[in-house]
Formats: sequence, structure tokens, C-alpha cells
Amino acid sequence: MKKVEIISQRRLADAFFKLDEAELRHEQRDGSMSAPMRRLNLERGDGVAALVYHPQRETLIFVRQFRYPTYLRGGSGWLVELPAGMLDHGEEPVDCMRREILEETGYTVQHIEPISTFYLSPGGSSERIFLYYAEIDPLKEPDSGGGLAHEQEDIELVECSLSEVWRQLDAGAFVDAKTLIALQWMRALRAPS
Repeated sequence: MKKVEIISQRRLADAFFKLDEAELRHEQRDGSMSAPMRRLNLERGDGVAALVYHPQRETLIFVRQFRYPTYLRGGSGWLVELPAGMLDHGEEPVDCMRREILEETGYTVQHIEPISTFYLSPGGSSERIFLYYAEIDPLKEPDSGGGLAHEQEDIELVECSLSEVWRQLDAGAFVDAKTLIALQWMRALRAPS
């Protein structure tokens, strides 16, 4: 493990997102220490996301909701993506994922398994995503879903056949990283040998 020396740290913003600045040095490939450098970290907390499958209908369950940052880049702001959410303090990722699937889609999960854990943008943020594959319980009637009103969520359920998902994936319709990773994972598992 290479050495890291934190010279100073300070919080620049402390709201829903936190922005920290550090001055640091780290051991370089040749063993010498780097010159002091300034680095920023956007601290958002860790999140969860799941590729939700309806085994009886052989469909995937997505959500569509407004994402302001994508609107700023010239899009409509409305993205089709995986059900996802942020971990509460002390909450286990798998428990958070079950809760988020129920809140956003109305479905109860009968099976859930981890796919991967990854950083979204490690050059500027410490946020990790715990990514899952989940199958809904077809014997339980779904609740209303749609998100939580007190969080100002307005979530639409989107259900697609696998053939439609693969067509949309090939056409570049999905632009969310966690959704792309999960779909590529599933496609690789279903690829003919």
C-alpha cells in the first residue's frame, strides 16, 4: 500500500452534498513523495440500485423520473433508469435496496443478489453504488409505488420486454451509468454460448 500524507482538510460546503478540500501528498511509483496538491471530494454518501426482473412476464422494471442535472445538458431531464436510492446512516445496502424497490415500483422482492460495487466518478466523488439483481414476488400484489411525496418524488413505472430493452440499449436510449452496467451484465449472462 502506498503512503498518503494529508496536510490539511476543510469542508467547503455542508448541505445535502458535502464538498471537502484536502491538501495532500502521496507516494509516487518511484517511491518518492509527490509535491503537495489540492484535491476536492464531493461527499454524497453511498447508494444502491437494482435491475428488477419480473420472472413470470420476462420483463424488466425501470423507473422514469426528472433529473435536473441532465436537463442542464440539453436533454428533457426525464431518464429511464434502475430503481435506486441513498443509504440511510447505518442501513445495510440490501435492506435499503428492498425498501427503495417497494417505494419506487410498489413491488416486493422475492430474490436479490449482488452484481457489483463501484465508484461513479472516483476522480471527484467518494460515492459508491451497490448494484443488485432483484426478482419481484409475483404472488404479492404491488403497492402504488411512485416514490415518496415528502421527498418530492414523481416516479413513473416503465416495464419492458427483454427484446425491447436490448433494442433500446443498442440504440443508445439508456444514458445512466448504473443502468448501463446492469444491462450489460444481464446481456452477458443471457448471451448464447
